[in-house]
Amino acid sequence: MAASTSSRSSQEKAGSHVDSTANEPVVRTKRTWYRTTMFNAHVIGMVGFTAPGLWNAMNALGAGGAREPYLVNAANALVFALMGVFCLLGATVSNYLGLAWTLLLGAVGYPLYSAGLYTNVKFGNEWFVLVGAAINGISAGLFWASEGTVAVGYPEPAKRGKYLNIWVWWRTLGPIIGGAIVLSLNSVQGQRGSVSTDTYIIFIALQCLSVPIALLLSSPEKVQRKDGSKVDPAPKTTLVQSFKDLWRSLQRREVLLLLPVFIAAYFNSYSSTFATLYFSVRARALNGFVGNFPTLMGSQAISTLLDYKGLSRKQRIYYGFILVVASHILAWVYAVVVIAEFRRTQPVLDWTDGAPYVKGFFVDVFWSFSKQVLQSWLYYIMGTLTTDISELNRYTGILRGVESFAQAVAYGLNANKRINAWIPIGINLALLVICVFPTWLVVRDIKPAEEQDHLVTNDVERTRDEKLAAESAANAPEQLTKIATRDRI
Repeated sequence: MAASTSSRSSQEKAGSHVDSTANEPVVRTKRTWYRTTMFNAHVIGMVGFTAPGLWNAMNALGAGGAREPYLVNAANALVFALMGVFCLLGATVSNYLGLAWTLLLGAVGYPLYSAGLYTNVKFGNEWFVLVGAAINGISAGLFWASEGTVAVGYPEPAKRGKYLNIWVWWRTLGPIIGGAIVLSLNSVQGQRGSVSTDTYIIFIALQCLSVPIALLLSSPEKVQRKDGSKVDPAPKTTLVQSFKDLWRSLQRREVLLLLPVFIAAYFNSYSSTFATLYFSVRARALNGFVGNFPTLMGSQAISTLLDYKGLSRKQRIYYGFILVVASHILAWVYAVVVIAEFRRTQPVLDWTDGAPYVKGFFVDVFWSFSKQVLQSWLYYIMGTLTTDISELNRYTGILRGVESFAQAVAYGLNANKRINAWIPIGINLALLVICVFPTWLVVRDIKPAEEQDHLVTNDVERTRDEKLAAESAANAPEQLTKIATRDRI
């Protein structure tokens, strides 16, 4: 009952907004380049490149480039546990500080995480790895809540897939460039071990650039869309009201049904352990570099589908769901077969090993493609649930928060040497199976908010036209009398 009431109140809120502005024509004016949706997409992209993008580059090496995966897996479990909490609180923080300052705070923790890994590899220090991870977790929660809101809420609805793709390309550029740096500095290490310490110094310097870049972000009310429409600014609310709004968003039917897929989407931390256990340092570096291109392919494929004008938004969501399911079936069937073989043979693969190396490499290829297809599709779904920027901020915070809790558990399982590798893999597969039906219910019943607003707008305009026509008809006899009198004169 609470969920349906919430859904109704959200639609009423959207409807009242449209009613109040229906008489205001959309006027295209000359835009300031740094206020455009394209510029702001590149701002969050550049922050995504320098902060989480390079973080992903290190983790693509397996265990952040360390010799053993277990300490770094524990640190990552801490990152994602705190990130989950602060993703949920991100909407409250941005309500007080604004999206730009929240994005800035969201960037400051990433270089500290890298510094912790540097001190571990250089001096054997372990405590700073955990401290850096804790600060990074708090920071990352604010980052993802604010960045997701901008990526989905700033663009024109018809171009949402395109701008999601720009965001993903920038963020994936981090692992590509980071992977190239790592590969160039570690290409001689053909055995297991940790990466060069110079790698971390370069990463730390690049990640520090994310802080000033974040200040270039425009606030919602200053964004200038190409079609002249506005991004509604988030109204200031009290702390108590912000928590009430968060609770209301959590109770929405669609959000509750999507919780299982939020969890399943990011449970696969075994990919990091897989790279560390079965590949040499330089093979891990090559995997981390080349393995980003399947991510870009996945983003390009799903964004093209989600912006395809030959289908309604509901149809795009449906076919996107089919692509998500098909890509995950392919990825996991192949992964289970290869992992079963590697657990028997215990290889340490280098790029000179030919077919065995290629076989292991394609496990990451399929994982990367399917994961990105699902991630972009979920953000698109969140963007269709509301046209209100505050509510969207809460939805993206819930999405990333729940995903982060799942990653915390997944990394926690992989931090323990004694746990059989099939346990986290089996949990991941079970979650993927369980989430299919509730996600399908959302796909079946979803009514994109922009289309509902369009219907309300049409109703308002039709009512207005009917009113004018009625007034014109009522005044017709009087007008005819005036004309007749004038002609007699």
